[in-house]
Amino acid sequence: MIRAKVCMLGAYAVGKTSLVQRYVQGIFRDVYQTTVGVHIHKHETTVEEREVTLMLWDIHGEDDLQEVRRSYIVGSAGYLLVADGTRPATLEVALQLHERAISVVGDVPFALLLNKADLTERWDLDDDRLDALRAAGVLVRRTSAKDGSGVVAAFEDLAAGVSQR
Repeated sequence: MIRAKVCMLGAYAVGKTSLVQRYVQGIFRDVYQTTVGVHIHKHETTVEEREVTLMLWDIHGEDDLQEVRRSYIVGSAGYLLVADGTRPATLEVALQLHERAISVVGDVPFALLLNKADLTERWDLDDDRLDALRAAGVLVRRTSAKDGSGVVAAFEDLAAGVSQR
């Protein structure tokens, strides 16, 4: 069995906790609860006939008052960067966290999740910027914790990546 620590990284209120709850419990709650510190969730899955246990570190969001601690990232086998499609500044925070994660854990599997895909009519993201990220090799996925679209695939793809290391 493979055990892998996976961090959820992103700005405040982008939906990290909601994505984890959707993946682990299959639920979405409309009530917003701020994560204080880190919450750890465990989820078992199978990748190419191998059992993989993901230890999902749902880390508090980064904002002007609070920075994600490097110590939370140490030992990660992979991470998911989360940005809110309706708030373009959260993409910049996610990319800054990506740089920090690389400096701590090196080249590990990751993906950029553009969350709140159920609200695409309100999205305000620069398509050229996203195309440039894709061209640079960043896996960019659209997700919605609310309706579940793209959530399982994002986590399962990351599980596949960390299981091959």
